[in-house]
Amino acid sequence: MANAVGLFCCYLYPMHWQTLSFLELDTDQLYAILKVRQEVFVIEQKCFYLDPDGVDQISYHVIGRDEKGDINAYARLIPAGVAYPEVSMGRVLVVRQERGKGLGRALTRRCLEEAGRLWGHQPIRLSAQAYLVKFYEDFGFHTVGEEYLDAGIPHIEMLRPI
Repeated sequence: MANAVGLFCCYLYPMHWQTLSFLELDTDQLYAILKVRQEVFVIEQKCFYLDPDGVDQISYHVIGRDEKGDINAYARLIPAGVAYPEVSMGRVLVVRQERGKGLGRALTRRCLEEAGRLWGHQPIRLSAQAYLVKFYEDFGFHTVGEEYLDAGIPHIEMLRPI
């Protein structure tokens, strides 16, 4: 799959977007992704889990970088049949200093566009932190199932039909 690169004004500042397969990532890009995921999910949220879970290698990585090249937003898109029967989004993050500025919405829009480009329009499932239910509902997701704890944080599965 071809590397998709774009410049998209997502909130107050221009954001450089890339969607790369694991094999398209170089070692510096992979290091930066793993670092930002650790900063947000392990250190900030105090979730102690093994982040490299064997899914990165078959996923696409949606990366939003600022003008300095720092990752400010990130998510991975997972093919259908891996985490769920549907295509899924995971490891969705915006770095702390950029939250509340609309970057999460830009990232989510970008993920939905890229999922459609990669696999066509089909349902998408994700496991959302419970406080983000309304956020994802704005994108057409609805809750499925009951709330559960994942790494000590309340989550709920959400599905966006076609």
